[in-house]
Formats: sequence, C-alpha cells, structure tokens
Amino acid sequence: MWTRQIPFRVDIAGVIEIMGSSLYSRVDTPIRELIQNAHDAIMRRRSRDLSFRGRIDIHQNAADGTLTFTDDGIGLNAADAEQFLGTLGIGITGLLKGRGTDEQREVINGDGEHLIGQFGIGLFSAFMLADRLVVESRREDWTEGICWEAGPGTTITLSSSDRTEVGTSVRLYLKPQFRVMSESAEPLEAAIREYADFLTVPIHLNGSAARVNVINVAWFDPTPDSEALELELANYFNESPLDVIPIRVEKPASIAGALYISPQRTPGFADESTVAVTVRRMVISRRVRDLLPPWATFLRGVLELEDCLPTASREDLVRDDRFQIVRSTLNEFLFTHLERMAEEEPSRLEAIVNWHRYLLAGAALAEPRLREVLAKVYRFRTSRGALLFDELLQKSLADALHETDAEYVIWYNADRRQERYLDDVFSANPTPCVHVFRSFEENLLAAMITDQSGQEIDLRPATPSSDNFADSVMGMNELEDVPPTWADFFRSTQARVLMASFDKNLPVVAFLNERYELAQTFEELRRDGDIPKGFQRLIDAHFRQAPTGQNEVILNREHRIVQRAFKQGVSSPLASVLRLLVSNALTSAGAGRGKEAANVQTEDLDWIADALWGNDQ
Repeated sequence: MWTRQIPFRVDIAGVIEIMGSSLYSRVDTPIRELIQNAHDAIMRRRSRDLSFRGRIDIHQNAADGTLTFTDDGIGLNAADAEQFLGTLGIGITGLLKGRGTDEQREVINGDGEHLIGQFGIGLFSAFMLADRLVVESRREDWTEGICWEAGPGTTITLSSSDRTEVGTSVRLYLKPQFRVMSESAEPLEAAIREYADFLTVPIHLNGSAARVNVINVAWFDPTPDSEALELELANYFNESPLDVIPIRVEKPASIAGALYISPQRTPGFADESTVAVTVRRMVISRRVRDLLPPWATFLRGVLELEDCLPTASREDLVRDDRFQIVRSTLNEFLFTHLERMAEEEPSRLEAIVNWHRYLLAGAALAEPRLREVLAKVYRFRTSRGALLFDELLQKSLADALHETDAEYVIWYNADRRQERYLDDVFSANPTPCVHVFRSFEENLLAAMITDQSGQEIDLRPATPSSDNFADSVMGMNELEDVPPTWADFFRSTQARVLMASFDKNLPVVAFLNERYELAQTFEELRRDGDIPKGFQRLIDAHFRQAPTGQNEVILNREHRIVQRAFKQGVSSPLASVLRLLVSNALTSAGAGRGKEAANVQTEDLDWIADALWGNDQ
C-alpha cells in the first residue's frame, strides 16, 4: 500500500475558454462586463474626490477590427495589474466588499459601497469576442503607466507604458465572426441601453459629445413627480400604465424604483412578470423569476435592489436570505398598496380588477389576502346585476320557511346557455342567481364563502336536485323522480326526469348540467380512441374531484298531456309525444343530442304518425 499527495492541476487556457464561451448566455455580455469594470474604477476615484464625475468612452476601429473601452477612473499600477488582471477569482471590487484575504485587501484602499463587480472574472469574458486583449492603465497616484497583454493561452505580458492619462483602456482584438462590433454602432448602443442605461456615469461612443445612456429617470428619484413618472414608464415600456406604484423602501430591505399595472392581459396564470432589476444601476435581468408574487404577472417596471447579490454571470440574482427578504418586502408592499386602494380608491381598483378579472380571480384561489381585496371590488354577474360579494350575501338571506340550518343560501349557475332562462326564473325572487361560467370563478365564490367564519352559508347550484330549489325558487310542489318504468322510457334523453306540480300551462321544464355534457363528450372521444392517454388521466382526475350530475327535466303533473300520458302508459302514442316534449325542452335549452336520442325521436314521430293517420300500407 502507498499514499502520495498530488497537486490540483488546472488547464489555464481551458479555463479561459470556458470563462469566455460558456459562463454567459449572451454574446453582448462582455460589453456589460467591461462597462461595469470601468464604472467601478470611476466610483473608486469619486470616493477620493467628491468633485470628480468621470466618463466611459467606447471606440470602434473597423480597420484594425478592435473595440476599445476607456475610463478615467482610479487606474492600475504594475502591482495591481499583476495581482488582479491575471488572476481568476480575485477582483478589486470583490476585495473591497470583503472577499479575499487580509493581505490581499491591504494592497488597495477604499470601500465597495457603490461598486458592482466582485468576482474577478469580468475581464475574461472578453475572450468571447476577442482572441487578444491589451490593457493600458495609469493609477492617479502613480507616475508610470503599464501595459498588460494576453491571448488565449497561458502567457501574459506586463510592461511599462508611456501612458500619461489617469485611467484604463481595454482593447479587444475581435475574432473574425465578431468584427461587426467594430463596424456598426447599433449592437453597441443596444447593449449599452440593455445593461447600462441607468448608470450614473455617462457613456460615449466614438467620441460623440452626446451620451448613449439615459442616467436620470424619474423612478429612481426619492420623490418623483407622478405625471413625469407615468410618462417615462410609458415611453420606456411602450405602453400606457393602468396604475403606477412608486416604491422606496429602506428597511428591512433597500428597494427603489417603480412598478406599474400593464394594460396587456396576461394569458394564463403562470406567466412571469416583466420587471427589470438593477444592482447599483446596472441591469442584471429584465425577467427575474420568483421576485414578485405569483398573482402579480401583470406588473412591469424597474427596481433597484442594492442588497441583492448577482450571480457570477451577473444574469440573475443569488437566491439567498437577502433575496427572500426583498421578495417578502415587495409582497407586503404590493398588498398594502392594493388594500389602501380598496379603502380609498375603490372605483379605480375596481376598474383595474375588471381589466385583469380572470387572472386575479384564478390567482386569488391560492391567496386569502388577495381574496380579501377582491371581495371589496370584484363584482359577480348575477340575475340582479353585477354585485360585490357583501351585496350578494345580504341579498341571499335564507328563507326561514324552507331553511332551518343555513343563514344564507347563494344560488349559482355555471351554464351560459341557461343564463337568460334563470334570470327569468329569479326575476320574481329577491334572491339573486350568480352566473359563474368559468370554473375558477365558481371556486373563487366558494373560497370567499369559506373565508366567512362564523356564518352558515350554503352554495348551491340552481337545479331541481338542489335542496329547496324547486319549492322556494321555482314554486314547485312535491318534487319526485318519475316511476322506474317511465325513467327507463326516458333513458334515451340522457336526462334525469322528475315530476312536480307547478304552472298548469307548462308541461315540461329542462335544466342543463354543463359538466355532465362535457363528461359525455370526453367519453365519446375516449371510446373512439381520440384522446392521448396522458390527457385522459387528467380528465379522469378532474371529474373524480366533483360529481358530474345530469341534465334534469321536470314534468308538470298538473298538465293534461302529462296526466293522460301517465294514465295510458309508456306504450301509448301520447307517451311518445311526452318524450318528444322532453327532448325538445332539452334541445331548446341548448343540450346536445346523441345518436340514440335522434333514433328514438324518429321512432316516436313514426309511431305518432301511424297513430294519427294509420298505416297506409
């Protein structure tokens, strides 16, 4: 047996290749990284000279195929260049923020309060675009300039330079496929606006006196003018906000910026909000996942999150404790904003809720606090007009003659085909019928009822099989199923047939059940083999959660056709007439008709014709 220690070997050229080609997802990332390094150098010089402003210049040279980034920041001396430029993972900014050893931090002065970078890898991103880098620099407190040069291999050349200007220039000798970066200003301008539009350091291109980046925006002002803020957001995002939410929080997390409610109706509940996140004004991402609550997908805006840490690629935020604090702070801020609007500006909030009605209704199913807000401004469609939940509840007091347990009974209809008919049914009744044509709206109503602790509230479908619907709403008496013989006779109609006493002028009344018909449709598709197995499992699970019920038909035992048909029995022509009336009532209400029902209807018509005129043959 033997043991030996071996060194940890690193292929430097391979690491540089990985850094340059695999760490970042976008080809314009090196532009962001080099601007960031220049920004941090200027911030370090500003910390020593409060009157110093600084600027960043980017120059293109199509003839040489080069791209040069120049700043007038603090600069580097030979020791700085040797220690920091050629060492992966050790960056000046990172040391100022507390990373590295005490010995390393002794080399530099200052603090990292206003700096962005920290990982010491940004320079190497330039190898995405270039096969050679040349850095020239002079530190403000140094008499000699330096020149640092590296290619894709392991050799770095460090030499003196006759540079006299304080600051740093980084020249990229572009690879052939990226020489367009030295020829066209458009990709550079786009990258600057994408990442550095809000940096407090002006960025100039090819010596132009006009800066490319915006710098000053209303949403970062401590006390922004509301009209200016709305206008700038509209111009920046190219849409008109429905509502603007300025945000400035210091504790427990530092958050500055503004969000607005987009007029775009977001399709589905899983779409992510589009919020640009900056750290010290550098854009990290325009779509940070999990930052805002799941229900807030209609929000847009820009947020400065100084407390959050970017990932090494600086394309996202680290999901650490600081991120979670920011997330919970934003959640509380947004809820507080909506709750204040519900109390002080209910009409304004109601308009917003109506615009994003179904998204909010669906999201509120899993968020009780959002339901509390919606209960104050969300109007349900009913037979007595659009009603808030509290208004609906007050109009749904239980009839003491028919109810012994429930304090309130809320009737609802989930089938659009029956809306007009049920409006007529409930027109003479002080109790409204709620029309919920989407399942999540039905569930929202049920959830709001559940939230009313201490009150006995029943939610019932407006169908004859529901307790007390026939007698208290329809004015029907003695509701019962038809005898088994007649139930079998009506089997082809695929409806549950009942009997009751009501208006003598009406022989039959039909009520539809959308879930039943939907289940029947899926069953037919399943038998035909048209539904994928995975989808079939979802369908089965859906219908297991709630019974499908049936379409229901009520025969009026007081009507003479019904009376005579029942006296003559199921084999009489009058029984066929009655079955035709049942089928027509279902069809008139909007029910579909299967093949068996169509065949039986044909047989009934033939039987009636023979009975009336005899068989000509």
